Amino acid sequence: MERHVGSCSCGDIEFCFESDPINTIFCYCKECQALTGSDKWFGLWVPKDNFKFTKGAPSTYSRNGNSGKAVNYQFCGRCSTALCAEITAGNFYSVSATALKNNRFTPKMSIYTSSAPSWATIPSDVPKFDILPPGMGG
Repeated sequence: MERHVGSCSCGDIEFCFESDPINTIFCYCKECQALTGSDKWFGLWVPKDNFKFTKGAPSTYSRNGNSGKAVNYQFCGRCSTALCAEITAGNFYSVSATALKNNRFTPKMSIYTSSAPSWATIPSDVPKFDILPPGMGG
């Protein structure tokens, strides 16, 4: 079973998960744009019981998602690297692909593309959804 390891920029916080994520997404929602300072977030959806912090303790910022349930962002309090978002409505973490030491994943879909800025680049070779795909809530 492959183990995936990641960390913040300064190295104070590390995390890991095993096996492949259940999904890999580009999210263009306004909240992800604000979080990244860019047009999107590249998230790897990892079941909560398959993800753990192995070094340090992240800081947390919480907000209500579209479902009305909490989205808990985990980030480094020292260097401010965004590490993951706990999606309580789905019982998974959206882990920052860019925080992995060796990211080999590519996106399987683009979500919330209706919120993308006009200058965003949305891949044409993966399914694209204005919000969420049918059956994924919303």
